[in-house]
Amino acid sequence: MNAYKHSKQAGFTLIEMMVVVAVIALLAAAVAPTLFNKLQQAEQTRVAQDIRTIEGELKFYYLDSRRYPSQSDGLEALVSAPGGATNWNGPYMESLPKDPWGKPYLYANPSSHNRRVDVYTLGADGVTGGEGPDKDWGNWNIQ
Repeated sequence: MNAYKHSKQAGFTLIEMMVVVAVIALLAAAVAPTLFNKLQQAEQTRVAQDIRTIEGELKFYYLDSRRYPSQSDGLEALVSAPGGATNWNGPYMESLPKDPWGKPYLYANPSSHNRRVDVYTLGADGVTGGEGPDKDWGNWNIQ
């Protein structure tokens, strides 16, 4: 009988559990902004690398064809010969990359940003304009 008198229930109190949850929440609040900032930097770096790669292949296309692909041919001209293409020496790319949000990169010829051509993405929202992850990134504003 004495064994039952001295036994206590082991476990955590509600207050202790709430303190642990509060500490975890504070740590998450401190780490989350840094994590999201790094994610945004990674997306931006990937976009810049993809656009530079596409621009490089467009230059090879230009050297072979003496012109950039027309607006109607688009970036697909880097993967397969457009109709009526002369001196096409591709494929210049095995496949066209997609932006970090899974959308194809866009192409404009003639450029509207004082470049030979525009290669760009409309960001996460897919709509012109925006800030943060929704910002439009193109060969005119990548670093």
